[in-house]
Amino acid sequence: MSSRDPETTTTTTQPLALPAPSDAEDVEQITLDGTRTFTFNKLGPVVVNSDGTLSRIANWEQMAPIERETTLRVLVARNKVRLANQEKQQGQATEGEKLSISNAFES
Repeated sequence: MSSRDPETTTTTTQPLALPAPSDAEDVEQITLDGTRTFTFNKLGPVVVNSDGTLSRIANWEQMAPIERETTLRVLVARNKVRLANQEKQQGQATEGEKLSISNAFES
């Protein structure tokens, strides 16, 4: 017979928690055209893919500031077009409903 350590056999009753919100030092602000300011965490902006799914830019943290500004300028324009296309497709499928991420989680 083997004896078991009670600490290894008991399960944790508390759920695992997310890390605390980051401080202001982890937040980055980029201003485009001197008028629009965008605030990001270290993950960078959200990309709307052509099929409507969302993703992030994998190498955002390694980009130089000028690369980030250029990427953001292109991304903002592309995301607007892709969101408009998704709303148009959704409008044809179900008339009257707006595109919303929260609709996917409702049961």
